[in-house]
This record gives sequence, C-alpha cells and structure tokens, in this order.
Amino acid sequence: MIHHLNCGTLHPLLAGRFVAHCLLVERADGLLLVDSGFGTADLDDRGRRLGRAFTSAMRPNLDPAETALAQVEALGFHASDVRDIALTHLDLDHAGGVSDFPNATVHVYDAELEAARNPKGMEHGRYLREQWEDARFATHAAAGEEWRGLEAVTVLADDVLLVPLPGHSRGHAGAAVRDTTSSDGGWVLHAGDAYFNAGEVQTPPSCPRILQVFQRLLAQDNAVRLANQERLRTLVADHPDVRVFSAHDASEFEALNS
Repeated sequence: MIHHLNCGTLHPLLAGRFVAHCLLVERADGLLLVDSGFGTADLDDRGRRLGRAFTSAMRPNLDPAETALAQVEALGFHASDVRDIALTHLDLDHAGGVSDFPNATVHVYDAELEAARNPKGMEHGRYLREQWEDARFATHAAAGEEWRGLEAVTVLADDVLLVPLPGHSRGHAGAAVRDTTSSDGGWVLHAGDAYFNAGEVQTPPSCPRILQVFQRLLAQDNAVRLANQERLRTLVADHPDVRVFSAHDASEFEALNS
C-alpha cells in the first residue's frame, strides 16, 4: 500500500502554495519512505538548521503534525518500522526527516551524495549536512538498466527503482514504486524537483512564468533539467500505467489523495 504524505507546506513568494510530497510504502520487508520533508530537528532548531534566507524565501509552515515521523506514528507504525528511505535528492526540504529514522538505510544516487559532501558553487547553499551526516547510506550508480524507456537503478528487489533525472541538482533522481494495489500492476514515479507544475509533463507543456524562472534559478544544469522534462513528457504520453507526480505541486498531491 502507498500512502501520500505532505511533509512540509511552503508558501514561496509569488509562487503560491507548495507541498513536500513524500510516499510511505508498506512492503513485506518493512516501510519505505520516498523523500522525508522536514524533520523534527528542523522544527526544534529552525533558525540554525534552516536559516533565515530559506525561511524568508520559502515561508514553510513547520507544523509538527506534517513531519514524516508524526504521520508514520499516526498511521499506527513506529519509527523503527521504516527500514528504507529513497531520496530524490538531498535538498534540505527533502532530506530533513532522515534523522528521525536512524535505523533506516538511505538510498541516494551516488552523484548526489558526492555533491552534498563536496559542494561546488551554488551547491553550497542547497545542502544541510546536519540533516543526514549520521545516516547509513546505500549509494547507487546508473547501471544501464532500462525502465519504460528511461535509465533506472534497482534499489529494493524489483519494485523500487531510482530513475536518474539530473539537472535540478547534480545527482537528482526520480523514485519509481510498483503499485501493488492497482489492477494493472502499474507504477508511481515520484519525480522530485524535475518539474514543479503538472503542466510541464503534458503535451504541449505549460507552466506559469514565475515557476519557470524559479526552477531555472535553482537548477544546477538547466539544459539537462529541460531535457529530462522532455523525457518525462514522453513517459507520460507513452506509458499510461505510470502515474507521474512532482514533489511540490499541490494539485497533484490533492488528486492522489482524493
């Protein structure tokens, strides 16, 4: 079973309302989180951990009830039940909850962990080492496997994959999870920050101008980011058994929870 969680509402200036869309997946081997939003330590020491620049620009709610830990417990589970966390990338609004699940193995694309540990240029402002420095990482490299026409890396058995989608960050990836409750054996693809607005993966694409600018400013390699958006549009058009969504589009999150 797949639960869709909002682990951090944000109100970026001029860009409306964002969510921090995370997944909690019930598997035979324990629980899997895909992304982790903000963690309890971020809320307890928000000034030092998140910083004034981020909180002023992104205006997060920082509601304790929105943390992944609180929502895992509200569903009747314990932190220790979360065995694995798959991260689309290590930006501070995606990796903050990692420290709330110290027993979990954290899966990440190897290029992303390298960027976070050895940032260059603008990368210095996007990672917060305190969130994940004590995590038990399992890194994954592109291995030449193919999934729905995209390169993919098997993470857990054959039902959880990392799909390299760099551009937003150096080692950004999507996370594909087989939906065992669907009648057609379909998949969901958490595309992280590969796009911010649902219209960007439709044909023809559309996106508010302010979000286009916002994404370009955040991109580590904008040309690569745009090329991967085109790959996602092809995926959406050619593979209706895959439900694609991004990390921050509130309309996508609400549709999946309706």
